[in-house]
Amino acid sequence: MSEGLAASVGVTDTGVRLYVSRDGERVLDGVPLGFTVDGVELGTAAELVHVAERTVRDRFRARSGKAVGEHRYEHREVVHTLRESGVEWQVVLRVARDGVAVRYAMPALDGTARVTADRTAVTLPAGSRSWVLDYQTWYETPRYGADTAELAGGAYGLPFLARLDGDLHVLITESGIDGRFAGAHVRAGEPEPDGGRTLRFTLADEAVEVTRGPVSPWRVVLVGTPPELVASLLVDELAPPASPELEEAAWVRPGRAAWSWWSDFYSGAQLDKQKHFVDVAAALGWEHLLIDCGWEETWVPEIVAYASRRGVQVHLWTIWRELNSPEDLRRLALWRSWGVAGIKVDFMESESKDRYRWYDTILTETARLGLMVNFHGSVIPRGWARTWPQVVGYEAVRGAEYYVFFENQALTAAHNVIQPFTRNVVGAADATPVAFGAAGRTTSDGHELGLSVAFECGITHFADHVDAYAGRPLAARFLAELAPFWEETALLGGDPDSHAVVARRSGDRWFVGCVATGEARAIHVPLGALGVGPDAQVWIVGDASTAAVEGAATGLAETTTTAGDGVEVKVARDGGFVAVVAPAGADLFRAAPRPVLPAPVVRPPVAEVGADGTASLTTDADARLRLPAGWSAHRDGETGWTIRPAVSLAPGRLGVVTVERDGDDGVPIVAHARVVRPLTAGEYALADLPMIAFVNADGPVERDMSNGGGNPGDGRPMRVAGRGFERGLGTAPYSEARFHLGGHADTFTGAVGVDDESAGAAKVAVLADDREMFTAVVRAGEPVTPFSVDVRGVRTLCLRGEAATPDDTGVHVDWVDTTVHVTPTSR
Repeated sequence: MSEGLAASVGVTDTGVRLYVSRDGERVLDGVPLGFTVDGVELGTAAELVHVAERTVRDRFRARSGKAVGEHRYEHREVVHTLRESGVEWQVVLRVARDGVAVRYAMPALDGTARVTADRTAVTLPAGSRSWVLDYQTWYETPRYGADTAELAGGAYGLPFLARLDGDLHVLITESGIDGRFAGAHVRAGEPEPDGGRTLRFTLADEAVEVTRGPVSPWRVVLVGTPPELVASLLVDELAPPASPELEEAAWVRPGRAAWSWWSDFYSGAQLDKQKHFVDVAAALGWEHLLIDCGWEETWVPEIVAYASRRGVQVHLWTIWRELNSPEDLRRLALWRSWGVAGIKVDFMESESKDRYRWYDTILTETARLGLMVNFHGSVIPRGWARTWPQVVGYEAVRGAEYYVFFENQALTAAHNVIQPFTRNVVGAADATPVAFGAAGRTTSDGHELGLSVAFECGITHFADHVDAYAGRPLAARFLAELAPFWEETALLGGDPDSHAVVARRSGDRWFVGCVATGEARAIHVPLGALGVGPDAQVWIVGDASTAAVEGAATGLAETTTTAGDGVEVKVARDGGFVAVVAPAGADLFRAAPRPVLPAPVVRPPVAEVGADGTASLTTDADARLRLPAGWSAHRDGETGWTIRPAVSLAPGRLGVVTVERDGDDGVPIVAHARVVRPLTAGEYALADLPMIAFVNADGPVERDMSNGGGNPGDGRPMRVAGRGFERGLGTAPYSEARFHLGGHADTFTGAVGVDDESAGAAKVAVLADDREMFTAVVRAGEPVTPFSVDVRGVRTLCLRGEAATPDDTGVHVDWVDTTVHVTPTSR
């Protein structure tokens, strides 16, 4: 605890109050404390029963964030036990060198109670200035600055930043939340008689059921200069420690990610496009690929294997309600069994206690499975990066996706500049930066590139198409050099109303990012605080021109110089820049593309379960396996494996076995085999059988619906020449859908036609082990063409469609009433 900051709790005639001073000057004067429980307002007439004081010394290891590594801290904790209206309650005060925190507890509560209000309220002086966002449960409204006296009454989200006097600021937020509590925001009332404004903590729920122990998260007030706030780790220090099993969590891998959704909305459904993003990401030395909406489980193992050979890990997008029951949660184990490294889970959009209980479940399960997590449509960070080190990102910020959906609400430079002083202080912000291709942006190219350092996220997902970076050599070179994690963060200059110059260290190099709002000008960057010496090398990439232009200034230029006593960098209107600072004589440029490593051996690619209930695979001697839940395996000799699927695996169904071998940078190289339980006598709707591979021009091959758009399950009922069909496959040529028959089937029957939702003609074929067994040309408006194909002895069935002529674009082909027939004698 620094000598400069002091805090105390007093029981006065006006109630229980908090007092905070810095360097002997009062910062917060008489903050009311207390809460309402079961209709009783506590904090107005309390009796002090006992005071206990201790020093809290602890350590934690950050796996991602503004300062990766081990951190030690010391807090003074004072517990005030109070009695009021027959209720015993506590105010727990923590004082650190950079802030104070209070939380409430009921140590003697018998059973449960209902907390309905919080008395905690901070009054800001009339002359202060604040930087705020209008409250929304997913924190994606713009941030803006306003004189505190001019703020409209209403709800504001956390963190809330205010400048009190000179360079002294307070930042109000929360920490230590879990499913025992609801989140909170602050509500500004009307101006006080002296012009001040009071911010009252307001619960997300009308009532929160609590039990014995803490009944609120920490209410946190950081106090200091902007550089002190930006470097603060107090929110994490206040959070519960990680479990012993998670203290190491070496599988958490911060870094940089390619992400195709922003630049190509439905690309998440296209395997070839995802492979291209992997290729460019690997060329830049990046660590991750995020596949957003549209992915299909048939080919996810393939992209995981393809990326792993290049040292790139794959993350999958999903919606929270798809993980909202014990049955749903099994998906996480399934995806992890394929070798998926993490998830982006979206649209939680709530601060309620019920939703925080959902977060508890997801955090526990992803920790158990070893999955990294990026929360979107989410709450702000409140210390989970310490408790749950697999949390590598949160959205809770208006980021680049607003260019996609809200052209009239493009991000402003002013909004961007405020983030390092507010939102990013409390934790990772997945704002998906560097959107060169954004329509209607007003920020310069230098500003966009500057966001890659000014914003911090455990995994930074770059918004633009990878080709947009490759096509800008200076941007590509910097983003290849950009470190995957930070060991230290420092604010070198700026103000929330003008600009932010943020420096982040990795090893012996510092990376500097500047984002500015306002007119073109020169910005001085003092480098002495970095301890690099005047002879350090400085490579700067910034705006090519600072001349006034319509719209955003485009073009980048580079300069190489030495640190001296600082550098002056000219920026365009709403401009910015980046820089790399390295010691004299050290290598300034160190990036290298990731090599392509050989795939693990696994044979056969499709293995069948025998009469004894097992299947056999051959792998490398040093390989290990990941299996679906309920499966088991044991070695047969040096390279053989006997696989026993779960008894629930039905005939014709398959599971994916993942073969892993150690690769570079701690990333396993993987390959996959599919293990199939053979078809038995009966009839099988093809739509009920798993594909072993598919190609489709528009999104996935759909089951029991027409092709639709780019996402799974977005088609309409199949209809050909006015006749509806309930069963079948919807495709968009060029398309191939492959199924494993294993030589067990006799005939394959069905019909094919062009769905009424499209026009044109297509050439279609049924292939048996790649031999054409049926071909036809089908045209819009014509009835379906039936077929019956002899598939005795056939191992692989393929349905193929292609446009009949180059003019037949957008044609949708329905394969209807498709059925595989197996008789007892076929085996």
